[in-house]
Amino acid sequence: MRDVGFDSVHIDAVGNVVGRYEGATPDAKTLLTGSHYDTVRNGGKYDGRLGIFVPIACVRELKRQNRRLPFAFEVVGFAEEEGQRYKATFLGSGALIGHFDARWLDQKDADGITMREAMQHAGLNEADIPKIQRDPARYLGFVEVHIEQGPVLTELDLPLGIVTSINGSVRYVGEVIGMASHAGTTPMDRRRDAAAAVAELILYTEQRAAKDGDSVGTVGMLEVPSGSINVVPGRCKFSLDLRAPNNAQRDALATDVVNALKDICERRGVRYELEETMRAAAAPSAPAWQQRWEKAVDALGIPLFRMPSGAGHDAMKLHEVMPQAMLFVRGINSGISHNPLESSTNDDIQLSVRAFQLLLDNLAAEQAH
Repeated sequence: MRDVGFDSVHIDAVGNVVGRYEGATPDAKTLLTGSHYDTVRNGGKYDGRLGIFVPIACVRELKRQNRRLPFAFEVVGFAEEEGQRYKATFLGSGALIGHFDARWLDQKDADGITMREAMQHAGLNEADIPKIQRDPARYLGFVEVHIEQGPVLTELDLPLGIVTSINGSVRYVGEVIGMASHAGTTPMDRRRDAAAAVAELILYTEQRAAKDGDSVGTVGMLEVPSGSINVVPGRCKFSLDLRAPNNAQRDALATDVVNALKDICERRGVRYELEETMRAAAAPSAPAWQQRWEKAVDALGIPLFRMPSGAGHDAMKLHEVMPQAMLFVRGINSGISHNPLESSTNDDIQLSVRAFQLLLDNLAAEQAH
């Protein structure tokens, strides 16, 4: 950011990297953009980072032309969106809207390091977190460029997609507690097998989500703690990730899955514990901002394709306080993501840079009137 000519760059109290390119006048409102620089373990390098580098490229071009827009341009590399190390997602973008929960600081990672200790080690001052909350009245809105992370655009042979809404999601971590017993001497009808109960839940989740057509349900973490080959599992830990295009559909899915867990456990004589770790509302794109992306993509001669986002993004958090809209960039390798094979082409990325430049130009023209 410093190298390309931002006016100010700093790392804030939660580790966000914030760059500002000031507008033509000191009192100008600000357009906010950015994405996250953290990644899932063994993930891809485009998820998140693309949405930081694309606007940086736009600022480099503005600086080269020695040009100021009638609004300020703020680019944020969000420190944490994925929720990998701690059970708190969207830390970076959440802090910008005042949604940082101080209780998160006591969470421990797999090595027993609290978030507070990790932040102190990174040189961050937790006392400053409330100060980074933005005043939405000073902002025009939030836009985000992101790799699609799915196969749709590549199957349609389209480089860019217009996001209509970000799916709502809810996440749980749970454990089923049964009775560990000898695998050879415990008859099948007398078992209280924790893992078999969770296996049944996984299959139910798969069938129930498929019924909606556009809902998804995933058990991505599954563990039999200190399990042995000749022991009926006495405990089984699991995660649940449920998503749908709107909140009502998400909630209906979650209710059914949780009720199924209850029924399965009752029938099998085991008990369960379940903790909701995240609930994110669906985030429909603001129509005016969606249209600005559409106008930019249309000007490049690319067919307009509108699609929902199945993945969560920082835009979901900013959506709570200001209008937002996203642009998707095609991924190659069948659009695979959260995998080292995740990739995009320089041609497609260049098109996203040009679309962003057009959005800035059009917005400047709008502000001039």
